[in-house]
Formats: sequence, structure tokens, C-alpha cells
Amino acid sequence: MAADALPPFPPGFLWGASTSAHQIEGAVDARGPSVWDVFEARPGVIRDGSTAAVACDSFHRHREDVALLAGLGMNAYRFSVSWPRADSPGGLDHYERLVDDLLAAGVRPVPTLFHWDLPASLDWLDRDTAARFAEYVERVAARLGDRVHTWITLNEPAEHTVLGHALGVHAPGRTLLYDALPVAHHQLLAHGLAVRALRAAGATDVGIAASHSPTWPLTGDEADLAAADHYDVLMNRAFSDPLLLGRYPEGLEQLMPGDVAADLEVVSERLDWYGVNYYAPSLVGAPTGEKSAYGTFDVPAGLPFALHEIEDRPRTAFGWPVVPEGLTQTLTGLRDRYGDRLPPVMITENGCSYPGLDDQERIAYLDSHLRALHRAIEEGVDVRGYFVWSLLDNYEWNEGYRQRFGLVHVDFDSPERTRTPKASYAWLRDALRAQR
Repeated sequence: MAADALPPFPPGFLWGASTSAHQIEGAVDARGPSVWDVFEARPGVIRDGSTAAVACDSFHRHREDVALLAGLGMNAYRFSVSWPRADSPGGLDHYERLVDDLLAAGVRPVPTLFHWDLPASLDWLDRDTAARFAEYVERVAARLGDRVHTWITLNEPAEHTVLGHALGVHAPGRTLLYDALPVAHHQLLAHGLAVRALRAAGATDVGIAASHSPTWPLTGDEADLAAADHYDVLMNRAFSDPLLLGRYPEGLEQLMPGDVAADLEVVSERLDWYGVNYYAPSLVGAPTGEKSAYGTFDVPAGLPFALHEIEDRPRTAFGWPVVPEGLTQTLTGLRDRYGDRLPPVMITENGCSYPGLDDQERIAYLDSHLRALHRAIEEGVDVRGYFVWSLLDNYEWNEGYRQRFGLVHVDFDSPERTRTPKASYAWLRDALRAQR
């Protein structure tokens, strides 16, 4: 597959890779505990029984990672700041070193301020956590704001709400189902407060990384259409509508805590760009009275929808269907729904899990999704950047080390956490050279 076969992307396009602190940093003894550290200590919740105590050891080896980014020819790196580390003595020193090394390599630092590793002493069910988040953001901006210009407030508040608080398969492991909705609202409020804090610190390039994918009804029957719409509200519009329209979808506002109308004025603070994390569509039908699969875990019976497998598609090692046209559909759908309320878009995550160094499946995946992204640009969506997930094989949350999303292989059995670029690394490097 020729790297120069990709169509040309717009001038000034950001090409980057994404990671998150808990998944790569390790060095848990140099920070306070997060909800994930507590969760990982519970028996049986992590599929391979591991923890992220060392992960990729990027806390100590970040210069290797910066060199890998530079070798790819990337001009941006999306990483996350660990809130528990930032709260620890000297914790922000690590991020100053990382930012300085990225800038020296000609790579734009794009920090995410919350990527699920909440300090263990806090709780998103508590409204005050949003205020604590804004204070933390102020401290980070005060230290890094003279060198960092592009910021991401939150990563995937929908997944953190649903997986961590409604279904219990992620930290903190709650099974609240619809009673988890306050977690969504408090995260959105935290986002808005963070935008205000960043603006006060002089930031002019602020976005969010929200998960989005099309919801496909199982059939055209009324019951399936209604179930798909309900699911789409919960996973997509319950987050994007408040952010971009300043209101919740009909029926949700009365389920949220506090003075919702006043909060929504904060939530809908203007964004400079809107980040989209895309992996695959969801196929949704009417409830069957039985549990249904959501990736590698089960969704309980009794919900007003059921999830179904998308057939006749290649699957990643995670079992996710490969549907590149879903990325085009996602982006054009956002444009059609939000019109001029949608700011420029960046793809803040897109990637796949496959084993091995000669990862031809990942090359095919990236090629097809980049072409799908280009089609969205041709159809008028203002897309400014693309961040592949992920630079490194990492600690994949409740999967432990079983899934490999990286362009770079990490030997988790070696004390050095040896890094070896895969075939996809070389393919993407050549593709980016051809874009220049």
C-alpha cells in the first residue's frame, strides 16, 4: 500500500498521536492515588490481573516517546495531565519537562486535563468536584500556559459516566444505571468552569475530546427506531447538545441536579474547536429482555434498548467492527445537526487494537479511516487535525495489557519497557512525509 496514495489534507493540518497519563506513565509512587488505582486493587476487575503501576514507564522515559513522535514527523502530541500527580509535590515538574522537550522537537503539546484518573478522594457525584477541577486547571495553566496554547478539558465524559458509574466495568466501578446522570452533568459543568479558567489564563485554543459515533437502528420498525434514538441521546446528544446548543435533549434536563439552566450557561462556553473520538457505530434495537454485548462486556437486561453486533465487517482484536464510513457519517451528522454552532473539528482519537509488529491490519485501518476523514472534508466539514490512538501499546483500562493500540510495540515484560516501531509506524511516517 503506497503511503503517498493518501489525498492531500489542508495546509496547517495537525497530525498527532494521543496517549493518557494513567495508561502510560507508571511511577505511581510519585503521585497520589486515583480512582483507577483503587479499582485495580479489587479482585477480578482487570482481565489480566495487572495494574498500571509501571505501564510504559513514560514518566521516566518520555524523551524516548518524544523522539518517536519526531521520527514520525508528527507536529502535535495529545497527552494527559494526571490530576493526582499535579496535586503531588513536584508533580507538575514532569509536565514542564515534557512540554519543553516537545517544543524543542517541533511538536505542539496538546494536554488533556482530565482523562478518567480522578483523585481517589473526589467523586463526580459530588457537585463540588467541578469546582475542584477548575482550581486544578488554574494551577496547571499557571505553570504551562506560557508554552501550551492548545488545551483539551475532558476526555469522553460519556464513557466515563456509562462505563465507570452506570455499568461498573471501569473505575470507580459503580452500577447506578440512570442514577449516574449527575456524573455527566458535573463533568460538563467542570468542563465549562475549566474553559473559563483557561480563558482567564490567556488561552485562545480550547476544545474537548468527546466520543461520537453513528447510532444505527436494527431495522426500520418503530420500536427499533425509538430504541436507537434513546441510545443516541444517552451516548451522543446528552453531551454535545449542552456543549454546542446550551440545552439538554428533551426529557433530560429535569433529571439533572442543581440549577440546570444556570449551569448550562457555563457548560456552553464557546469552544475554539470540537474534538471527536471515533471508533465504530452502534447497532441498536428494541429491548429483548436479555442482556446484550457492549464490546467485551455485557449490558444488563431491562434497559430500553439492546445492542447488536454489526455483521459482515472485519473486526479488530478488541472485537470492534471496522467501519470507516462511520467516521464520515459522524462528522457530516454533527455538521448537519449543529450548523454554525459547530466549531472546527479535530479527530482527537481514532485507532485499533491488533497484535504483532507487522501490523498490516492497522495500516489498512488507518488508510481507510484517513480516506473517510478526507471525504468529510470534501463534503464541507471543517476538520483541522487527526490524532491516532495510540503512540504506544499501553494499559488498556479493564483489559490490562491484553490489547495493543500502539504504532509502537512496548515489551511489558522488560524492565526497560523496550519500544519497537511497528510496520504501521513506518507507513504513517511515509504518509506524513508525502503530505509535506
